[in-house]
Amino acid sequence: MSHTAHIRSHRKPRRSASTIAMRAGVAGGVLSTLAVAGASGSANAAEPVTQTLELPTLTADVATQVAQSADATQLAAANYELQAERDAAAANAAKQAKADLAEAKKKAAEAKKKAEEAARKEAAARASRAAARTTLSASVGSTGASVSTSTSSATGSAATVLAFAKAQIGKSYVLGASGPNAWDCSGLVQAAFKQVGIDLPRVSQDQSTAGTQVSLSNLQPGDILYWGSAGSGAYHVAIYAGDGMFVGAQNPSTGIVEKPLSYDPPTGAVRVL
Repeated sequence: MSHTAHIRSHRKPRRSASTIAMRAGVAGGVLSTLAVAGASGSANAAEPVTQTLELPTLTADVATQVAQSADATQLAAANYELQAERDAAAANAAKQAKADLAEAKKKAAEAKKKAEEAARKEAAARASRAAARTTLSASVGSTGASVSTSTSSATGSAATVLAFAKAQIGKSYVLGASGPNAWDCSGLVQAAFKQVGIDLPRVSQDQSTAGTQVSLSNLQPGDILYWGSAGSGAYHVAIYAGDGMFVGAQNPSTGIVEKPLSYDPPTGAVRVL
């Protein structure tokens, strides 16, 4: 036996022809598959790929919702605009109300001031009349010389004037009235003297200076008596009737009356007859 008989050979064992043929067939199939795949890949690379995106289509319900949302938005905008107009109107109304209130307060203050001034003047006039009444009554009571109390009767024009004036006794006193059913003081005096063709002014202030001033101690029937100061200060007139009496439209509570001079002593007198 050779000394190398048990040494394994380093040569690779020979493959059989069938094995080699099978492997060659497999390899050929793989290569052909890769070739087909490569050709297919080249073909796909040569043609661009187009991708189609399908957008959602608005259905009837969605369209209705969109329309309703638009309407709601428009309505909300209209409501905001209307509210803004109302707020502006309210602000203007408040501003106007504030201005009106200020104007009303101003007018009220002016009216109050005028009323207080008129009240002061009236109080002063009453005080003046009261003082004159006290003085005249005292004079008449003591001597009877301050005022004429003659018993002479009116004659001529004076009688006509007094007849008309006395015919009005019992009628009403109404400020500004000129008859025939109501009179104020100067309206009665003017109408009485018109009976004898004498055209006197309409108001007391002018009638108190229409004739010649005479003293109260020298009165004659038909003289015009006045209260207050002659001219702009005169506030009442009447007609002296003789015997210490006068006829006149006194006030709303008494109407047209005949009273003694001591009832309401006059300040002065004028003579036009």
